[in-house]
Amino acid sequence: MDEKRTLFGMELPYFILVSAITAAAMYLGYLPKGMVGAFPVMIFMGVILNLIGDHAPVIKTYFGGGAIVCIFASAWMCWQHLLPTGTIKVITNFMKGEGFLDFYIAALITGSMLSMNRKLLIKAAFRYMPAILGGVAVALGLAGFIGAVSGYGALKAILFIAIPIMGGGMGAGAVPLSQIFGAGMDTSPEKILSIMVPAVALGNALSIVAGGLLDRVGKVKPQLTGNGQMLRAYDTTSEENSLETQQERDTWDKFDVKIMGVGLFTATGFMIWGILISKLFPSIHYYAWMILSVALCKAFDLVPASICRGCYQWFQFIMKNFTAPLLIGIGVAYTNMETIVKSLSPIYIVLVVATVFGAIIGSGLVGYLVGFYPIEAAITAGLCMSNMGGTGDVAVLSASHRMVVMPFAQISSRIGGAFMLLLSSLILQIMK
Repeated sequence: MDEKRTLFGMELPYFILVSAITAAAMYLGYLPKGMVGAFPVMIFMGVILNLIGDHAPVIKTYFGGGAIVCIFASAWMCWQHLLPTGTIKVITNFMKGEGFLDFYIAALITGSMLSMNRKLLIKAAFRYMPAILGGVAVALGLAGFIGAVSGYGALKAILFIAIPIMGGGMGAGAVPLSQIFGAGMDTSPEKILSIMVPAVALGNALSIVAGGLLDRVGKVKPQLTGNGQMLRAYDTTSEENSLETQQERDTWDKFDVKIMGVGLFTATGFMIWGILISKLFPSIHYYAWMILSVALCKAFDLVPASICRGCYQWFQFIMKNFTAPLLIGIGVAYTNMETIVKSLSPIYIVLVVATVFGAIIGSGLVGYLVGFYPIEAAITAGLCMSNMGGTGDVAVLSASHRMVVMPFAQISSRIGGAFMLLLSSLILQIMK
């Protein structure tokens, strides 16, 4: 089969036929609910917009290619009412109500973490939190400095722009932050949230773009990046450090549909475990409990190699087939173009840029000092703090072509986000 005449692995006429049928159902109002309706819409839109982004000269070179186009083009189509309301509801419910984002991230966390070298995982974990703290410190410091010299106000810039951006998104960040600030400042949480939301949305957009730019920097300056490998001292050619022997590696890459089912069952099982633990300790997000559980199982070698292999293969299947469709879901269900456009005042934009830039510089520098490649540290410990949680992680890592570092990204979004809530409470206590 000529790959140049195929889309999504299908010969072009057949892809067009299925897409046309799906489009007809969308605009006639007969699109089924649930995954039966959501999947074909998200796939055909994702494939087409990803193709456009990957071939648009400036976008593919500097802005992350298809990932950027999938998210912002689909969000723009919603804003301009180019997508039927029924289709938007189907996709939004599939992403949020039916948990497709959780399903995708569960596969990425378990597959990428259980396929890591155990010694590498242990070495990296102890060095990662300093990189996060470095990014937070420089981001808040730079935003405060610019807020002070511009007349916007240092404390206002830190509390209402920098901290929400670095706080783990909307549900785990801006919303609880507005409650914390509302109680601490005797102000309506809704009023505070209206100030925070544009910062979070714009910070997420800039983080995605920055992910694509950092990928480009890595191509120009290859000494700054491990191309998805976090630790500089990690020798991929060493027998001791390799994921497996070459024979075992070949076995892992021989895909088996039954072993992929093992991966699906294990990934969702770990997700459910994280949810159960979060019911006992609700102050920490279930993603964080899931990451911690998978990491401990890998560190103590508690998961058999056959199950690790199944999780790796399931992760590869999900990543290769459903990343572009998922990005459509992020654009439709999580990205509000109107909110982003309304926030575009000069000083507001400067402060958001300063926060994201500070996250990159701080995490990249500290990450380098503790042994990481600066670009990988800047993407995971920096941009995955300044984006919008799980959805932002997928978008940033897709734009930077480093989906394999998802476990580190999730540590930033969940554990790092929880840290920002604690830091906010501490700041308010100091202010009193």
